[in-house]
Amino acid sequence: MSVLERRAIGALAGAAVGDALGGATEGRSPEQIKARYGGEVTGIVGPFAPDWRTARPHAPYHKGDGHVTDDTLMTNMLVKVYATKRDHLGAYDIDELLVPLLINERVWIPELETESVPLQRIFLAEKWLVSRLFYGHVDPREAGVGNIVNCGAAMYMGPVGVANAGDPDGAYTEAIDIAGAHQSSYGREAAGVFAAAVAAALAPGATVDSIVAASLRVARDGTRSAVEAVCEAAAKLPADTADITALRPVMAPFDTLGENYREPGLGARRPSRLHAIEELPLALGAVVATRGDYRRAVLAATNYGRDSDSIATMAGAIIGGLHGIEAIPGEWRDAVAEGSQLDLSASGRTMAAVARDIFAKDRARAQAREASFTALAADEPQPVAS
Repeated sequence: MSVLERRAIGALAGAAVGDALGGATEGRSPEQIKARYGGEVTGIVGPFAPDWRTARPHAPYHKGDGHVTDDTLMTNMLVKVYATKRDHLGAYDIDELLVPLLINERVWIPELETESVPLQRIFLAEKWLVSRLFYGHVDPREAGVGNIVNCGAAMYMGPVGVANAGDPDGAYTEAIDIAGAHQSSYGREAAGVFAAAVAAALAPGATVDSIVAASLRVARDGTRSAVEAVCEAAAKLPADTADITALRPVMAPFDTLGENYREPGLGARRPSRLHAIEELPLALGAVVATRGDYRRAVLAATNYGRDSDSIATMAGAIIGGLHGIEAIPGEWRDAVAEGSQLDLSASGRTMAAVARDIFAKDRARAQAREASFTALAADEPQPVAS
């Protein structure tokens, strides 16, 4: 197995396992989590609400028990798009290749415990893709405008980082283009920065510091400020920490949801150059605080609550890409593979092969460009005097 394949598998399996652990505690506070589970969560647990089918009728999802959420469903759909095109993606590919999968491709949905199309599970902010592109025929490059600004586009951008392995700038640019069909403002920005972080994690000799540096280099506006502030605070936490609740006050000035996660105010999730989604800075903060330890970072995200599944998804992808599949505890991998009926290596293997194809095409394009520019820049022969 090549280094690329091992780390691509690590990134996407790391995202899925983080998603499955964090899903059980999503939307809760650290205090609620401790009360429900008799202390901090230390592994895969059952649903927060035992009556999960009726606890929230509009969202009858079986979270916990090793079940991945819509974060992983969307990630795997994007992998299928890459496997079809085998080249860089843009907003038009989301319209032409991803949306048909969301409405036609039947897959096993763990949280529903049935096979169905992803559209039946994904959140309203992701259903926006179908509403705007399939039904509204909106220009894919602009379709994200008007959607709520959340982590919906960012949460499934891990494959973009693998497709551009070792090239965070390329990953950022590609993700920003893709996410234009889904999000605007700081939601779109977070998608680009997360893809860049994964690409940086896969670079030879990558470290936690190099991942953060790459993320800050490409980030703009409130997203950059939030990542910088959270990562600086995270670096000061004890090296053996698995608790990132101290980062919440640092993130709060950039977040629009407020402290009551389930009841955001009127100003929440609106476009702004000053704000940032919470999930990406906290994911990078978890990576920094735990010094890149997969188990501690994912548990820190899980026990943080709020949008814990997406925070754990992003942290898991970054650390899995940095260290490879071996970083993910085997008992967690086995439980998620069984609980979600997933081959956790399949997406990573596919993306490693796609990344090779893309690199070969990039090299051919660069060579053609070099030849063209060399001819263009050459001095023209002087006319011979008659």
